[in-house]
Amino acid sequence: MLILQRMATSSSFISTPLLKASSSFPTHFLSPLKHCVSAPSTEFRALALYRNRNGVSTSSAAVATETQVSTQDDKLKETQKEKSDKLEKVVLPTNESSESLLRIRHTCAHVMAMAVQKLFPDAKVTIGPWIENGFYYDFDMEPLTDKELKRIKKEMDRIIGKNLPLIREEISRDEAQRRITALNEPYKLEILDSIKEDPITIYHIGNEWWDLCAGPHVEYTGKINRKAVELESIAGAYWRGDEKKPMLQRIYGTAWESEDQLKAYLHFKEEAKRRDHRRLGQVLDLFSIQNDAGGGLVFWHPKGAIVRHVIEDLWKKIHIERGYDLLYTPHVAKADLWRISGHLDFYKENMYDQMNIEDELYQLRPMNCPYHILIYKRRPHSYHDFPIRVAELGTVYRYELSGSLHGLFRVRGFTQDDAHIFCLEDQIKDEIRGVLDLTEELLLQFGFSKYEVNLSTRPEKSVGDDDIWVKATSALRDALDDKGWSYQIDDGGGAFYGPKIDLKIEDALGRKWQCSTIQVDFNLPQRFDITYVDSNSEKKRPIMIHRAVLGSLERFFGVLIEHYAGDFPLWLSPVQAHVLPVTDTQLDYCKEVTNKLKANGIRGELCHGERLPKLIRNSEMLKIPLMAVVGAKEVETGSVTVRSRFGGDLGTMAIDDFVSTIKSAIESRASI
Repeated sequence: MLILQRMATSSSFISTPLLKASSSFPTHFLSPLKHCVSAPSTEFRALALYRNRNGVSTSSAAVATETQVSTQDDKLKETQKEKSDKLEKVVLPTNESSESLLRIRHTCAHVMAMAVQKLFPDAKVTIGPWIENGFYYDFDMEPLTDKELKRIKKEMDRIIGKNLPLIREEISRDEAQRRITALNEPYKLEILDSIKEDPITIYHIGNEWWDLCAGPHVEYTGKINRKAVELESIAGAYWRGDEKKPMLQRIYGTAWESEDQLKAYLHFKEEAKRRDHRRLGQVLDLFSIQNDAGGGLVFWHPKGAIVRHVIEDLWKKIHIERGYDLLYTPHVAKADLWRISGHLDFYKENMYDQMNIEDELYQLRPMNCPYHILIYKRRPHSYHDFPIRVAELGTVYRYELSGSLHGLFRVRGFTQDDAHIFCLEDQIKDEIRGVLDLTEELLLQFGFSKYEVNLSTRPEKSVGDDDIWVKATSALRDALDDKGWSYQIDDGGGAFYGPKIDLKIEDALGRKWQCSTIQVDFNLPQRFDITYVDSNSEKKRPIMIHRAVLGSLERFFGVLIEHYAGDFPLWLSPVQAHVLPVTDTQLDYCKEVTNKLKANGIRGELCHGERLPKLIRNSEMLKIPLMAVVGAKEVETGSVTVRSRFGGDLGTMAIDDFVSTIKSAIESRASI
């Protein structure tokens, strides 16, 4: 069951694409808006603090404005609390936990298709499954508008209200073909051809409409609560996901068992929308996708690049401490390298076209593995050399359909935090355990402490003999048991070249994101014929382990933005402090303060050219952790008046105390 806990009154939310496969709906929901502060009221409180401590009189107009804003703020909080209280302990079932919900969603897809064809008789139907938070159906028809969605929903309500029975019928393949042909539904004929089992099952809604379907469904349309169903959006989708085939109109909907569940879901979705990394990336000037350069190619702006620099430095530090050698390898290689690795046979559709350079074919790399193997092969190895650990922040390029690109989550060029371990069979368990420890250490630094772990075992088609599969799988299982992490077994879900561990991290809204992966590989060592000399002077083949902790820097950065709603902790914030002069007469002193911050490794910026209220408001909007306000008294006493975005008013501090306080907080990963 998915439980929506009471939402904190003073909380703020991030946004994400809820229906994307990259994340899953949370198993709990606790709204963490403790860092969200109303900019206007914060501005006046900061001004009041400064004036009170520095003997500056406050005009009656300013006092009135502050009082008005505070009153508005209190009313807003009361409204938020009332809304939050209504959502206390709202239970949201999942498709897995509630078969009735799954049936409702599946039937809603059929009811929607029936409604569409009643309103648009020329529309051709294709497929309409249930999905994580609802359902969709694809139609071959003219583009729809939001206005037409309302018409479709109204027709759905009418069908539901008629309480029509859902009737299952079994027919022969020939009869199904005859009926579909009579309806002139070419996509259904194609679907029929793909169905291997006989007899063919169809479901009728009353005697008015039917569809090829194996079920399950509710017994009557009246079992659906009309007030718990909503049509959400329209999107384009290629038939069968093939860009060479027709573009269809996909209608997404959500359906729940009760109106309260729908309201809770929509509230979550609306609050989540505010954390959308694409929006925050623009507002905070972190990154962009430039159309002039092409889709799916990320431009890291100065502030985003600073965050990436901090992430990379921490990543490198931890890897070096744990015995990894860092590598840098080329972005292209001869096409033959990818033929040896098997990528041209099994992964070609995700690779870019080859380049002819001096009559030789070259290829942009989709992965880093073959490069690390070439470095391994540069010299002979003895069993004494193992384990060998190499790591690289390697940029790779993979072809994605333009329609599937999505901010930082689905791109065409990205940097993997890639590493490979070459080891002996009896070292697999210890090396996997070491990777699990490293993974936990790194993810905890960014505030991720809840994981979903899956161990995937041998699929039907695989390489390698039974003995090594058993040993490798046991080693992964033993490492997880030693770590004390709970995990689920995904029988047959491993790669063809070895078993693997996949880890999903849980963000502030309880959504789960695929992040870390650890894969044992029996395939590439054989393809590249890598060997070592054992204690008997015989050549043997080492075990190869692929692993990534963050996944890709781009995607991980997107998750971080949404996890923190752009309110990065002090140590990770691209700008840690704004220095704000009351008037331009304090500029020289403010420059000294800013330079001292930078000299101590603190990311400080001097902001001026506007009145102090505007400077404070801008800092709040940009989510700057600290503001150092400087007036005449601060210049005279060599101090600053400090306000923390998270801790409120901190009073007046000597510059050296301000610097040491920030450095201490950064070192301990604490906020001020």
